[in-house]
Amino acid sequence: MATFLLSAFADECGGGLLEQVRALKENNLTHIEPRGLDAGNISKHTPAMAKEIKKVLDDNGIGVSAIGSPFGKIFIDDDFTEHFESFKNTVELANILGTERIRMFSFYLDEDECAEKRDAVFERLEALADYSLKHGVYCCHENEKGIYGDIDDRCLDILKTFEGKIKGIFDPANFIQCGVKIIPAFEKLEPYIDYMHIKDCRFADGRVVPAGRGDGEIEELLRRFNKKDGPHFLTLEPHLKVFKGLEELEKAGETAQQMSDFEYPTKWDSFKAACDALHEVLAKI
Repeated sequence: MATFLLSAFADECGGGLLEQVRALKENNLTHIEPRGLDAGNISKHTPAMAKEIKKVLDDNGIGVSAIGSPFGKIFIDDDFTEHFESFKNTVELANILGTERIRMFSFYLDEDECAEKRDAVFERLEALADYSLKHGVYCCHENEKGIYGDIDDRCLDILKTFEGKIKGIFDPANFIQCGVKIIPAFEKLEPYIDYMHIKDCRFADGRVVPAGRGDGEIEELLRRFNKKDGPHFLTLEPHLKVFKGLEELEKAGETAQQMSDFEYPTKWDSFKAACDALHEVLAKI
């Protein structure tokens, strides 16, 4: 059986590092996947800044599951030089923060370009993976809309080609938004999946909802993932809507309960709702 370690993109609670730490602790999560911090995206930080972040996390008993980087989220024809230099810096940050994982992507391109530009995509992926592995860090590929690895077959192409070099992240909501059926995709990719994003979604409207409320088969996915031995991260990525007109409704004597489904008055409330939903699913399994 697996040991699930709970992490999150805590920048979705709406604050800087200290606020994110508080959100994690109050919602019984032990790790963070740092992305947006006080000085912007984690990839923009210096090694000295990373050491300060590490001290805050250590003082609060919070570990780092992976680096929530944006690498591979440029068009395949964009200049790669500056992107790669920033990646090298982020590999150093990963070492400082005590994680062996960097979340990354496989470059934007048009659907009809995938066959033509596969070699260019794989050349860049190989450069990223080779550099990070030399420094004790794995690239972990997330399926994402509009990139080469947006659907299960092309994710499999990446993960089989770079087996042992690039690990897989399974994001069910992103697959749903690409029209991919969840359980067949999981069965196809399971040998290569290192960790999962907990993000549910509906096929009907493509809207992200709390875990277990959509078509992401979250409970069944976790039952299956639970069969993998050893520790595995579940990284919560809420992506829930914050209701913008609450103040006006309250002035009119109405309440937050009259909002549409799964909308929340603040980012803090939406983050808590996502955490509560994950804990509910885990309790079932």
